[in-house]
Amino acid sequence: MSSALPDEEFPGARFGPGPGTPPEVLDRREGPYGEVVLRRHGDLLQIIANGTFLMDTSDGRSERLLVDAALGALDGRPAPSVLVGGLGVGFSLVRAAGQERWGRIAVAEREDAIVEWHRTGPLGAYTARALADPRTEILRTDLVAYLRGPGERFDALCLDIDNGPGWTVDAGNGGLYDAAGLAACRERLTPGGVLAVWSAQPSPAFGEALRNAGFQGVRTEEVLVARGVPDVVHLALRPA
Repeated sequence: MSSALPDEEFPGARFGPGPGTPPEVLDRREGPYGEVVLRRHGDLLQIIANGTFLMDTSDGRSERLLVDAALGALDGRPAPSVLVGGLGVGFSLVRAAGQERWGRIAVAEREDAIVEWHRTGPLGAYTARALADPRTEILRTDLVAYLRGPGERFDALCLDIDNGPGWTVDAGNGGLYDAAGLAACRERLTPGGVLAVWSAQPSPAFGEALRNAGFQGVRTEEVLVARGVPDVVHLALRPA
């Protein structure tokens, strides 16, 4: 879920395909949630889910902001824990692993194919070091179900699922952004913990939903894109 501006942290990700260059399918998998495809288009790697473009390696500023803003919103607690969902092309994981302040870094990803493309496939060129970080753990689970079940609390939740609260490709992901989903997020945060949610477009209604779910300090940060509305990170705090 990225815009199309150059990214400085992913090697080889700053050159788009030449005119008329067709994408090359590197792998295609059928999983419990449908088809996922990894493509190469010029120097870019792309993930397609059920025929819908999700993300590529062309840019990661808003995904990095997701992690930066969450860390900045936390108090001075030592070695805060973070849950990143999902793995995608790895922008948020790489950012978190590059910051010494984080303690535990958990990443929830429901697509086994995506995890394998990072561990043994082409996406490993970007994320191998972050995956080898002893703080990192990959949780092979559906994020919505994981958050709604019992489990540990985190100091920060950095959620980049689908295209955000106002535009979901998978209808099941909408359960992350409704009242029950936000209540589950609040309960999985430590007191004073921060929820950071990536969105492909601003959503004042989602900000109101966060307040109604008992969050405080609700605000947004924007990243301008080459065309169209800006990417947005919604931020909210669980009361201390």
